[in-house]
Amino acid sequence: MMVKKKRPQILLNGIGIVYSLLCIIPFVIVVSASLSRPIDLSQAGYKLIPSPLSLNAYETVFRNPAVIGRSYAVTIFVTVVTVFFGLLFMSMAAYTLSRRNCAFRGALSFYFFFTMLFSGGIVPSYIWITQYLKLQDTYRVMIIPSLINVFYVFMIRTFFQQLPSDIFESAKIDGASEAVIFFRIALPLSKPVLATVAFFTAMGKWNDWTTGLYYLNDARLYPLQYLLYSIQRNIQALLAAMDFTTSGMGAIPIEDVPGENLLMAMAVIATGPMLVVFPLFQKHFVSGLTVGAIKG
Repeated sequence: MMVKKKRPQILLNGIGIVYSLLCIIPFVIVVSASLSRPIDLSQAGYKLIPSPLSLNAYETVFRNPAVIGRSYAVTIFVTVVTVFFGLLFMSMAAYTLSRRNCAFRGALSFYFFFTMLFSGGIVPSYIWITQYLKLQDTYRVMIIPSLINVFYVFMIRTFFQQLPSDIFESAKIDGASEAVIFFRIALPLSKPVLATVAFFTAMGKWNDWTTGLYYLNDARLYPLQYLLYSIQRNIQALLAAMDFTTSGMGAIPIEDVPGENLLMAMAVIATGPMLVVFPLFQKHFVSGLTVGAIKG
């Protein structure tokens, strides 16, 4: 009987292992391609193990480390600021919508929900941001438009609604203000959903390249992902930006001139920090992602 009971679990574990391998293999291929020569990729295709091993792409990327370092600094700064203030504003909005004593809770909820269904579009947003708010070529254009995500607001609101109302009533009886209840009771009890929203916000901001495409002309403000997009669009422009001269290029064998391997190396460099950050939030995902699954 015990063997029969274990068979479904073994089957599920096997399916999970196979699925995990299918998810890991593409990343391994990207790393392998970044450690290969372009001529080998064109002749032999992508492989799990690079042969021969070449660090040419990484040497090219870090030949001028100031470019990569500046893009990293911009991306880290924008991501941290967006996550911090985004969580603050979204949780404040969610707390207001979750409180039964909010007089306009229904109207405000509909107002937020309406913006999920309809938006002004790219052109009106571009005109508003560049002509009226004057945010073009500033750090603010990468931060302010990303501070509020309505889906995350409702996600946090649902979590707040599941908290025991007796706690809030007791705090009100003891004389606590709404601000005190929010910062000292609601937020500490909502770490799972806040961690989940923080990670998704960080992922979205870290991988954002369209903001740079639309609003940035100053190369000093390029985030990492937009720099990667620029490389993909024109590798030769990147080589020129890294101070390759005609004589220098002539000294490099044609098979060692970076190509697709350079793009893969940049992908690895851009993805690396998120692989480090993910385990810090992983333990909160189960409770954070199942918000609303059980009604209290």
